[in-house]
Amino acid sequence: MKNFLPPSLIRKNDTKLILLVIDGLGGTTNEEGFSELDVANLPNLNELASKSSCGLQIPIDYGITPGSAPGHLALFGYDPVKYQIGRGILEALGVGLEVRHGDLAVRGNFSTLRDGKIVDRRAGRIPTEECERLVKKLSEKIKLIEDVKVMMKAGLDYRFAVVFRGKELSDKVTDADPQINGVPPEPAKPLTIEAEKTARIINKFIKLATEVLSDEPVANTVILRGYAKFPQIESFDVRYGLDAVGIATYPMYRGLASLVGMKTIDVTGFSIEEEFRLIKEIWSYFDFFFVHVKKTDSLGEDGDFEGKVKKLEEIDGYLPILLELSPDVMVVTGDHATPAVLKSHSWHPVPVLLWSKYAFRDDVKKFCERECAKGILGTIPALAIMPLMLANALRLKKFGA
Repeated sequence: MKNFLPPSLIRKNDTKLILLVIDGLGGTTNEEGFSELDVANLPNLNELASKSSCGLQIPIDYGITPGSAPGHLALFGYDPVKYQIGRGILEALGVGLEVRHGDLAVRGNFSTLRDGKIVDRRAGRIPTEECERLVKKLSEKIKLIEDVKVMMKAGLDYRFAVVFRGKELSDKVTDADPQINGVPPEPAKPLTIEAEKTARIINKFIKLATEVLSDEPVANTVILRGYAKFPQIESFDVRYGLDAVGIATYPMYRGLASLVGMKTIDVTGFSIEEEFRLIKEIWSYFDFFFVHVKKTDSLGEDGDFEGKVKKLEEIDGYLPILLELSPDVMVVTGDHATPAVLKSHSWHPVPVLLWSKYAFRDDVKKFCERECAKGILGTIPALAIMPLMLANALRLKKFGA
């Protein structure tokens, strides 16, 4: 699925492009034979689809269920098989921690330890304000382990990110996370000889954190996973000649945008309406706008079919805010499918619409899986979306004589 897009084809102009990613957008049919998009009342998306080129896109490959990171990287035009990015780097960048080459970035949870067992990996889903207090408490006590500097920052709810800065750190370490409740903590183990120091540092950090948190009633330990170092990856502006910005309420998705060199704006706690209206405020400063909406995925994972339908309808209601900006190119799609009937990500193709002045209008009248399957785009790899956006923005030169 590798794309052919040499730098010599890139042309700069003053066009504006919007990529709206509705997380977990796609679904599959329930017992009544309908997906969430089938049922949802989406007058704005349906009208836009009727003026667009529509189709389905495959984030990774047929039958492969993508995580959020590879799903987004594919949408950004980066081969997700080549660039397998650890979650830690995304969390760290997303919360605004500085990550240098050689640093080790890790994602963590505050957790509850009772009688030598992890009884709640998420510490009762403590609120973000409590997480911030606990991170400050740890940061005051744990600044250096051996010769390794430790930097922490709170994420959303019970999540946090930590960056270890020192010599000879490795990401070849097992997760210090038992993955389930009711079992003892899981120590980090080195996967290579070179990773022995890193595993030791990770385990010392957890031991120290547990000591500092010993007087806390709920969040009295931590678990760590998703070790990652800064990857070698070409920046978005170099790759496409676009000055891009990423707008996302969840740190991980800001991290993804930051990883590829997009500017990011912290909109934690923003509503969908506030996210969309922010685009208007910054419209004159950027060429490319990546806009992410999360809750559709969360509701799909909860198995809440009706909740996902209502969230889709809410997004549709605010879509005119973006349309009023008159972008030259607009794509609406998702990073993967999250069918409520599965309560998880899935391998199902994801609907995609591409609107521009030059897009071929097909016969699709409703933005849903079964209708988009009839669209002129057909079923395409997600990697094809960026070249198609650039072409419709007249940002690609002719190839050859």
